[in-house]
Amino acid sequence: MASIHISSVHKLYGSTPAVRGIDLIVENGSFMVILGPSGCGKSTLLRMIAGLEDITAGEISIDGRVVNDVEPARRGCAMVFQNYALYPHMTVAQNIGYALKVAGMPRAERDERVRRIAGTLGLELLLHRKPSELSGGQRQRVAMGRAMVRSPGIFLFDEPLSNLDAKLRIQMRLEIKRLHRELRTTSVFVTHDQVEAMTLADKLVVMNDGLIEQVGSPAEVYRRPNSRFVANFLGSPPMNFLPAVIDREGSACLADRRMPWPQLRWDLAEGTAIEIAFRPSAARPVTGATAAGILPFEAEMIEDLGSEIHLHGAVADTIVAVALPAGTVLPTVPYGIAIADEAVHAFLAVNGSRVDPLVIPAIDTKTIGADACREKSLSSI
Repeated sequence: MASIHISSVHKLYGSTPAVRGIDLIVENGSFMVILGPSGCGKSTLLRMIAGLEDITAGEISIDGRVVNDVEPARRGCAMVFQNYALYPHMTVAQNIGYALKVAGMPRAERDERVRRIAGTLGLELLLHRKPSELSGGQRQRVAMGRAMVRSPGIFLFDEPLSNLDAKLRIQMRLEIKRLHRELRTTSVFVTHDQVEAMTLADKLVVMNDGLIEQVGSPAEVYRRPNSRFVANFLGSPPMNFLPAVIDREGSACLADRRMPWPQLRWDLAEGTAIEIAFRPSAARPVTGATAAGILPFEAEMIEDLGSEIHLHGAVADTIVAVALPAGTVLPTVPYGIAIADEAVHAFLAVNGSRVDPLVIPAIDTKTIGADACREKSLSSI
């Protein structure tokens, strides 16, 4: 096993920044997943760890040794690529054992190690086959075996499941998680798939535009996103966002000038534009669209997914989604949606950063006039 320390790492392609000052620690034996959209710099960062890309500035250390100028083969890393990169003229056994052959390992020892790795990956009966005779999932396991046979200190995975169908992805996710539990080898896994990230990671890193947006456990990142980008990127359907403005009492006023969460206050200047956000699964349909504490909701489309029901509609002229358990009986139209105080998030409109509310005792919402919200809503236009 090995730890990785990344300090102020930059990568430029010409004058274009791909990675812009990353600081990150991958602990011994951990499984870190780097998640982000295409072009965010996650694969570039992984390739710099592996030594396949030069570092423009900063340092990468493995077990305390700076490896900026160390050859890839001497870093103790093994990489699994998206495209498998198997030798088509070699058998499974030859592909897995090729690195050992190049290193000069005796034939008997090499064959024994190949058989052991093949047994771990369920490839014992396929050792004589060539890649063209294998399924996508089997090829990916061979690629993993080729990495494992070297007994590296670090596994690097560059979107290894992207070429697999949905069923094989699930199988391979379970396989990778099982192997990590058994081997406890430090692993860094790059993906744009949030399901892979949430199910595999011990620690999740969300990247955007060459920067780290948030680091934490999958549960922490999902339940308390640090930015609008993270909140919107994680979750399916994604988080809902409602434009709002802070009134003189510190409350959030929505476009319809109603105040559905009177106990929540924000320590922000009057007139500050924010976005109130909530997960689709946090909304609950209730009777009485005009009752206090309820957002009027106009359903426009219903999707029955079997395991869930998704409602798509509008709140204060903003499109939102509501996710309900299968079999949920909807109230009589018109109805609204209720969201618990603890499920409400807020982000500054100017930069998308998270702003947490102050929770105060329940008050009479009539004491805060609708005129305050109306006035601030108009002044923010």
